[in-house]
Amino acid sequence: MRIGIVGGTGKEGRGLALRWARAGHAVTVGSRDATRGAEAAQELAGLAHAPIGGGDNLTACKDAEVVVLSVPYGAHASTLAELAPHLGGRILVDITVPLVPPKVSRVQLPAGRAAALEARESVGDDVRVVAAFHHVSATHLMDLDHPIETDVLVVGDDPEARELVIALARDLGARGLDAGALDNAIALESITPLLIHMNRRYKSPGSGVRITGIDET
Repeated sequence: MRIGIVGGTGKEGRGLALRWARAGHAVTVGSRDATRGAEAAQELAGLAHAPIGGGDNLTACKDAEVVVLSVPYGAHASTLAELAPHLGGRILVDITVPLVPPKVSRVQLPAGRAAALEARESVGDDVRVVAAFHHVSATHLMDLDHPIETDVLVVGDDPEARELVIALARDLGARGLDAGALDNAIALESITPLLIHMNRRYKSPGSGVRITGIDET
């Protein structure tokens, strides 16, 4: 799978790039600055022992089948406005959480109810928007010896796109679960501030979410 990670030089994007490249996917890391993207890709390729491309965010989107949006919420709207003309026919995986510093351990939903729902409005009907990976610790992703024990809850209005992202979650070493329509991103994005609070309260490097009572067989 050809995966472009917009904002791939951030902690979460770097961890996803590292794990997916090691799993055999063709990954390109994007940044607002092409040089920074290329440098991050070179560093990550050395860690993954696998090729990783790098450049600006448009370069990351150019040949990708799946584009992962990994930017702070403050850059969410402007990044989508720039990239929307280049996303036609692709799957857009939005991992953005609408955090409002400094109160990042409180749920503060945006005007559009969820970042992923705002993304859908921005990119149009030709792009299949999926929301996922909000609760996967960047620290754990970057540690290739650490198992990813959290479940990845995947929401989106296209069942085929959801299944593809569930498979990508498995390639990280996690369990991906179908959590329904894109409207449910409201719940997913709301969980992250809770986890931030719990990480601080219990001094955890990365708490996560596990769903019990599901037999995938």
